[in-house]
Amino acid sequence: MSAFSNAQPLEGAPYEAPRRDQRIGSILCADGKLDSARVGQVLRLQQTQRGLRFGEAALRLGLISREDLLLALAKQYDFPCQRLNGNSVHPDLIAFRDAQHPSVEPLRALRTRLLIRWSGLGRKPRALAIVSPGSCEGRSFVAANLAVLFAQLGMRTLLVDADLRAPRQYRIFDVADRGGLSSVLSGRAAGEVPLPAFGPLAVMAAGPLPPNPQELLLRPALASYLELAGAQYDVVLVDTPPARDTADTHGVAFCAGSALVLARVNHTRLDEAAALARDLAEAGTLVLGTVLNTF
Repeated sequence: MSAFSNAQPLEGAPYEAPRRDQRIGSILCADGKLDSARVGQVLRLQQTQRGLRFGEAALRLGLISREDLLLALAKQYDFPCQRLNGNSVHPDLIAFRDAQHPSVEPLRALRTRLLIRWSGLGRKPRALAIVSPGSCEGRSFVAANLAVLFAQLGMRTLLVDADLRAPRQYRIFDVADRGGLSSVLSGRAAGEVPLPAFGPLAVMAAGPLPPNPQELLLRPALASYLELAGAQYDVVLVDTPPARDTADTHGVAFCAGSALVLARVNHTRLDEAAALARDLAEAGTLVLGTVLNTF
């Protein structure tokens, strides 16, 4: 992902210091990676080589793997993450599965640019719609990973799946889709699903697919819901359907108040992405920028 253009920390964004200051050795022992005898081996090596850190010494002795060390560091800094072979985590969630993945750093850069842009605006948008002209351009992928990355900052984050035609977020985060946004918009009880394993992150699934998605999304209930969510969360990200296929996306983006336009390399026609950004802006949606997705 690259080429974030035409975009300028949320004011008052909370920063929470790590809740604990554990030593790497203690964490590795608690995880069952080391015992007292092996800790002794590590300490003896540290005595012979001044300046060698505990984790690096254990790694050099072959007592732990590099992944063991990275996970221990993540716990030390209160950074939610998952083992690379964690079958319980969807492969799309690279920001959670592998903090060192080469594709994560561009997503972090995008997060930073959004924070700078929001700070420059002097106000906090109600929500940010992730939009693109067509299908298979990475909206759900980008929305899901951005949500994880904002939560990793300690920011209260809500991810809303407003694609009421072909939703994906319930699969990515493995949450039930029996209730969700469609239930809220039709006046039935439903709520966000907190996902504490990811930090302060919650997901609002799309819910049961309705026969009238566009009519539901154009009801005042969506704007009201997003406004309430904006008061409860620091960041609200909204996944959307392809803009080319329906008018759903324009209505959702207008209710959200702002949008980020995606284009995928060798897939999206850049004139279509530019036209979408222009149409949204003319309708009163604040377009924060355009992202060229290389994934």
